[in-house]
Amino acid sequence: MERTLVLLKPDCVQRRLMGGVISRFEDKGLNIIGMKMLRVTPELAKRHYAEHVQKNWYPGLEAFITSAPIVAMAVEGPEAIRVVREMVGATNGLKATAGTIRGDFSSSRQMNLVHASDGPESAERELAIFFDENDICEYTPMMTPALRADDE
Repeated sequence: MERTLVLLKPDCVQRRLMGGVISRFEDKGLNIIGMKMLRVTPELAKRHYAEHVQKNWYPGLEAFITSAPIVAMAVEGPEAIRVVREMVGATNGLKATAGTIRGDFSSSRQMNLVHASDGPESAERELAIFFDENDICEYTPMMTPALRADDE
């Protein structure tokens, strides 16, 4: 099993798309093992987007991510990082494939609804920013045998 961080960004919350986006991950058979709604502070934004802080476009990103609540989720499943990234789609909603979250609901590069960790190292780092060990609720859904074979 692999874990990844998913953030439902301010535009997702403001547009009331949270439930539909969460349903897509659950429908795929991924487990949401941690979830919370919060306001991102400028300090939290700098910690999460540390690699971008010095870029000239960062102030706009910080203003956006702190503009309204977000929903942070710890998502678990086989190949969860790749699966979630494919479900989310290309960063720019105008270039994202139809059927992906961004392809279906976004027409912006910045207001692209969802953040998803891009690899194992970033997933581990980002999950630790938003979740303490006590925030994670591991479980095996009763329907798991109907989703995948025991050896998958």
